[in-house]
Amino acid sequence: MTTCKAGVMPLASQHPQAHVDIYEKQPVPFGLVRFGVAPDHPEVKNVINTFTQTAHSGRCAFWGNVEVGRDVTVPELREAYHAVVLSYGAEDHRALEIPGEELPGVCSARAFVGWYNGLPENRELEPDLSYDTAVILGQGNVALDVARILLTPPEHLERTDITKAALGVLRQSRVKTVWLVGRRGPLQVAFTIKELREMIQLPGARPILDPADFLGLQDKIKEVPRPRKRLTELLLRTATEKPGPEEAARRASASRAWGLRFFRSPQQVLPSPDGRRAAGVRLAVTRLEGVGEATRAVPTGDMEDLPCGLVLSSVGYKSRPVDPSVPFDSKLGVIPNVEGRVMDVPGLYCSGWVKRGPTGVIATTMTDSFLTGQMLLQDLKAGLLPSGPRPGYAAIQALLSSRGVRPVSFSDWEKLDAEEVARGQGTGKPREKLVDPQEMLRLLGH
Repeated sequence: MTTCKAGVMPLASQHPQAHVDIYEKQPVPFGLVRFGVAPDHPEVKNVINTFTQTAHSGRCAFWGNVEVGRDVTVPELREAYHAVVLSYGAEDHRALEIPGEELPGVCSARAFVGWYNGLPENRELEPDLSYDTAVILGQGNVALDVARILLTPPEHLERTDITKAALGVLRQSRVKTVWLVGRRGPLQVAFTIKELREMIQLPGARPILDPADFLGLQDKIKEVPRPRKRLTELLLRTATEKPGPEEAARRASASRAWGLRFFRSPQQVLPSPDGRRAAGVRLAVTRLEGVGEATRAVPTGDMEDLPCGLVLSSVGYKSRPVDPSVPFDSKLGVIPNVEGRVMDVPGLYCSGWVKRGPTGVIATTMTDSFLTGQMLLQDLKAGLLPSGPRPGYAAIQALLSSRGVRPVSFSDWEKLDAEEVARGQGTGKPREKLVDPQEMLRLLGH
């Protein structure tokens, strides 16, 4: 059986004859692990070792620099393979859909993360960090990542794989205060306790939490699941308890600060007097209605303005349709499917955020991919996939060659990897990421 996909590992391990080809738009592998995980979280990137072992298997091949939907179509892939799995994630950000969002000084947290992590499409972002206050709209892990990178002393980032360009800009940054704004309250934040703990302990920065936001919360948290309870208790302690002498001294000496603004919904990005850039955010004050998961924020009628020089929107992600032949629910931003089987298209599967929407972390997405892999194997055993040989990569290689596309193999990537590591050694970094696809291809002689 030959399968084309981007990210379902149990296929090769559970089917002894399976051959899996991975097609990737970027010239380099590892997707979100390389371009999404924060540079100061190297332990999360250890999964790269597992991916590398899989790629070294004789039954798995990586082909980068190939954009499905542009360089090769999904029908062409389906013709060449017994099964095709789409797991290309959510590469777009959800718009705020408020006036002023197009002003200079406003960008998506997704683009900002791509910029400091070396995602080629974001390498020329050049965020203006010459203002003392930044506002992040959203209260998830990505929002906390961005706040942490903005406030971390640059010398703490020097030995990470953050890009040289981003480190240079952060060294010149004048940002001293970062506000993270959420429509709902402390019980509804989307970040996890590990990321919150890191923020509370961030060198040179102190938390700003309003004790009034936490009134009556002690009773409410008795009923919530344990992870949410532990997270809320940590917020509550930080907001209401007097810190010990050591922590009090640390906060008193901090030159930077971050804070959570609850019960606020963005209505407008306010322009500077000359109208040429963002100068603040107008927020509607909200209150909560409903209980449990149905809790929603409704405006009270009050407004307040929060001045700032940088606005980063972190209100979610959405997937894009990849090919006209693949069904797509543009409202939900997913490929319609049943347990990973794409509806009405036999032999086509999906996994990850394009399957179930942009929620969860790397571990949940991996589990989800395993489930899609199991469905594919079930269909194979039930005789629901095409029988007889399929040409696989040989057919696609001919198509790509005729279209002037030069795929990047895993051994090609290992040459780029060695180059990045060598460039990083001079400055004590694990690597200096290559960010220009044309330079990557030149280094490979393509």
